[in-house]
Amino acid sequence: MALSASAMASVVNAIDPAMIVSHKFPEVTFGYDERDVALYSLGVGVCSADAEDEKELQLVYQRNGQSSIKVLPTFVSSFIFKSGSGLRLDVPGLNYDPKLLLHGQHFIEIYGPIPSRANVTNKIKIAGLHDRGKAAVLELEILTCLEGSDDVLCMNRSTMYLRGAGGFSNSSQPFSYATYVANDVSNVTFPDSTPSAVYEERTQNSQALLCGLSGYLDPLHSDPTFAHAAGFSHPILPGLSTLGFAVRAVMRSFCSMEPTAVKRISCRFLHQVYPGETLVTEMWLQRQIQSRRVYYRTKVKERGRAVLSGYVLLEHTFSSL
Repeated sequence: MALSASAMASVVNAIDPAMIVSHKFPEVTFGYDERDVALYSLGVGVCSADAEDEKELQLVYQRNGQSSIKVLPTFVSSFIFKSGSGLRLDVPGLNYDPKLLLHGQHFIEIYGPIPSRANVTNKIKIAGLHDRGKAAVLELEILTCLEGSDDVLCMNRSTMYLRGAGGFSNSSQPFSYATYVANDVSNVTFPDSTPSAVYEERTQNSQALLCGLSGYLDPLHSDPTFAHAAGFSHPILPGLSTLGFAVRAVMRSFCSMEPTAVKRISCRFLHQVYPGETLVTEMWLQRQIQSRRVYYRTKVKERGRAVLSGYVLLEHTFSSL
């Protein structure tokens, strides 16, 4: 959606980088249980094609002596919505139009098994701020620890594009700040070879509403009037929900749906998905000494449009092909 001159003028030069990068967020403690885990799994398509799927039932139901259900690795992406207003930040010095915010990239690192019920604490910081001319790029990092402990379960890093909020620094030496060395969600180059695996799955018409039960409460995903005003023909699926579908495709293809095999997830959001559309995920396996990296690209079958790309790092896995 193109920005009008008035929209650009209303938010340009509204960024104070010194205030933003020095901002200290309060820690946020919250709890979740197996109901939350199961609702999330259903929201990203678990058992939607086959309610008796043996490998996916373990994500929503205790059976055959299981002491607890297993947790999809992308469940931890829902933790970012436990901190205030999620990705719509209220930070001193950060003035922007929320309607012009795009969640462009996401990175997840998992440091150990994710329990199916726990009390945890989010520790939040600004991980990056960059002036891209027409847009400001803001990176938010959330470390999640068990309550009362310094043991980190996982890390989420979200990259947001604030359209119209760039131009807040000298164009000859634009402002750029980051707390980490390398950009783990950089562009992925796909090989010309045939994919190692391809997985196809249709989303449900109510998929975005199901995702809302896990905290994706932006009206863009549920309110037709709001979606139309934002330039979409219908409410769209949350990008992190599409990521959940893609990572499930990787897990079904390369680690027999074992959640603890997934150690790192990187993605770039490319285009919207409408509930009811069919997702086709192409995957290329790259073997490494102690791990396997799976590059993936997810397309909407009906429109032939790539909507998501990235990689998943797997450890101690075997292919289920």
